[in-house]
Formats: sequence, C-alpha cells, structure tokens
Amino acid sequence: MKKVVALVGRPNVGKSTLFNRIVRKNISIIEDTPGVTRDRIYAKAEFNGFSFHLIDTGGIDIGTDDFNKEIKIQAELAIDEADVILFVVDGKEGLTKNDFVVKDMLLKTDKKVIVVINKIDSKLAKENMYDFYELGFDHYQMVSGEQNSGIYDLLMEVTKDFKVEEDKEDDVLKFSIIGRPNVGKSSLTNAILNEDRVIVSDIAGTTRDSIDTPFTYHGKNMMVIDTAGLRKKGKIYESVEKYSLIRTIRAIDRSDVCLLVINAEEGIIEHDKHIAGYAKDAGKPTIIVVNKWDKVENKEEEMKKFKNDIRAQFPFLSYAPIVFLSALTKKRLHTLIPEIEKAYENSKKEIKTSVFNSVINEAYMMNLPPTYKGKRLKIYFASQVGTCPPTFDVQVNSKGLIHFSYERYLENKIRESFDFEGTPIVLQFKNKGEEKM
Repeated sequence: MKKVVALVGRPNVGKSTLFNRIVRKNISIIEDTPGVTRDRIYAKAEFNGFSFHLIDTGGIDIGTDDFNKEIKIQAELAIDEADVILFVVDGKEGLTKNDFVVKDMLLKTDKKVIVVINKIDSKLAKENMYDFYELGFDHYQMVSGEQNSGIYDLLMEVTKDFKVEEDKEDDVLKFSIIGRPNVGKSSLTNAILNEDRVIVSDIAGTTRDSIDTPFTYHGKNMMVIDTAGLRKKGKIYESVEKYSLIRTIRAIDRSDVCLLVINAEEGIIEHDKHIAGYAKDAGKPTIIVVNKWDKVENKEEEMKKFKNDIRAQFPFLSYAPIVFLSALTKKRLHTLIPEIEKAYENSKKEIKTSVFNSVINEAYMMNLPPTYKGKRLKIYFASQVGTCPPTFDVQVNSKGLIHFSYERYLENKIRESFDFEGTPIVLQFKNKGEEKM
C-alpha cells in the first residue's frame, strides 16, 4: 500500500508551492493571501522508484474562528493518516507563535516529522536557520520551493525508510465500495456479506484506513473493502468525513475493482464525480452502483433517465456498467457480483499482437486522421504491453499529431472489437524507435 506524506504548517509558508514541486504539477492554488488552501488536496508523487500520496493542508492558525478550527481539524486528520509529516516553516520570517502551535500538535504523534525550512534563498533565512532547531525534532531540511532547491535531498529523506512493494499474486478478487457519505456503502457491504450464497471468513481483519472482509462466492475467494469505517469515533471526525478522501484513495489502490455507489434518491452530485475520478486515475475497473432503488417510483422509466444522466455526467466512465439495486431489500443484488467478476477478467485480458494490429490498421484506414501543417499521423505498429488495466503501445511517426478526438476514436474501435466492459484501457503513443519507459 502506498505511503502517505502530509504537508503541514502555519499559513503562507509555501506549502502549496512545495506540493506542486514534489508532484511536478500545478495542482495546489498558490496565492500570497494566507489561508487560500482550505481543503486538503491529494496527489500521487513519485521519486526514485517509490510512489506515495502527498497531502496538502490549509495553514494552521491560532485564530479561534470557525474557519481556522475547520482547517485545524483537517490537518489533524491528515496527520493521523500520514506516514511522514513535512512541517513547513518560513526561513525568511523565522519562528512565530503559530509554528509552536503546530509543533505542539506534532509532538503528540509518533510519526516521522521532517522540519522543512523553506525560502532559504533569502538572506534573512540564513540568519534565522538555527533558531528552528528550538522546535526539537530530529530531521531538518533546507529548501526553496520557489527556486526548486533542496527538493531532491528532501525527498531522499522522505523515502529513506520506504520499502519496495512486491506484487503479491493471489487468487482473491478484491473490490472496494467507494462513494460519498450516506449513499449506503456500509449497507451494501452488509447486504453482500449476508447473501445466502456467500460464506464469510471467520477472520475479518481491519486495516488502518478501511475494513476488509474476505468471503467466498460460488467457490471464488473475494474480499470486500468498505471505506466507510472511521479510525476515530466522535462528532468532530464524523462531521468532516467528507474531507477524508485519503482512505478512499488507499482502498482504491488495493482494489481490483471499484464500486462507485450513488444515492438514487439524491441523484448525482459533483462530489460523486470527484470520487469516480480517483478510480479512473488509478486505472481500476469500475462499476456504477445506483443504491436505494427501492425508493424510486416508475422504475422502468426512471432507469432510462438515470442511465442517460449517468452517461452525461460521467463521460470518462463510459465503459462502466450500471447496476441498479437496493441494499436494504436486496432487490437486484444478485446482478452485482457477476459484473464485478466480468470487469476484473476484462482488466486481465490479453490480445494477440497480430489481431490487435489488424484492428488498429483497419480503424486507421477507415478514418485517416486530418493533416496538420502538411503532416499526417501515421501508425506503424501496435501491441499490448500490460494488463490491469490493459495497456497498449502504439508506434507513430509523431506524437504531436495525436488529437484527443482521434485517440478516443481508436479506443472506441478497440472496444467494438474486444470486450473491455468495466475496465479502462490505456493507449501509449510513442515515436518510432522511442524506448519504452
């Protein structure tokens, strides 16, 4: 399971700039106004062969207004989930009262804390540098997020104790139940495990971020990962469950298939799309589960409308089957697991090179790509290079001539020829002679 690294600190010390440097994308909002980053932001980062999740948090202030209280609660959640904490301080400004507030929070945890002294490109930073040792932590790193200085040494320290994860082959099909709060994730888990044909294992282990329950279905070993479980109980943690997406992300990482649960009574909201995006980005097969279908009247008519709405709202999940059911009454529940099995098998599917090339060549000849500045895209050779998800290398004369609409056209032709329902597929365009990454 991927490690989690959290950036914490008072406002305006440069956490978002560091976040963008580490993930190598402009994701966090950067602005001189303190408190811009209110919600935690997540992204996958890679360094030296290691992959981990990075969390950016809002600045922790000693202010007592509700805004700052909420930021503090979010930061506490991030600290709870993190394996390594980057305590970012402003080398130019020096130590402040807010830094000591953050220090007091971090001293209560047993996590590895690295004090990141940012903005060392300033002359004042060199004068203030040694004051930060007063904080009493074991690890210090000097960086400049703005100048991209010291980031390599910082990441070496971050990943120093990380271990290379080995791919463990087993015969257990793992699927996670994801979705926003109150859509019926736990109810669906219970409904699946209480099915007469399901045998639940005597050993139901819990992990840090979710509840795993192994079971067998028609003789096949499976595991359901319920992301609804919270590690800490209490009104504060429960009230901010919507912010705690890191549990969902980690569950997705460990899954073979993801079930995105939508509440039929409430319909689709923006947060549903955000969560679906995590499964898409992770390359996981996905099934859209519309729960609480027992509450809907005129079911046949509403099902058509709901399907159309889902396809319009989730164009990036056009390959995902849609299952309508009721976890409460178990109506239509029997249709779910066969879809899970099919999506998983499709994600492992391998296509012979000769057959795949034939499909790509035919698609190309049927619809030649338009010319651009007198040049036309040419496809020389295509082959499958991976599974879970199915991944294909396509050798071309120039990657710069690939238009997203033509890539989508090729994907549609591939799906017409091969059954990849439920799973994303990846097309990797490479210039002829380009080495594999």
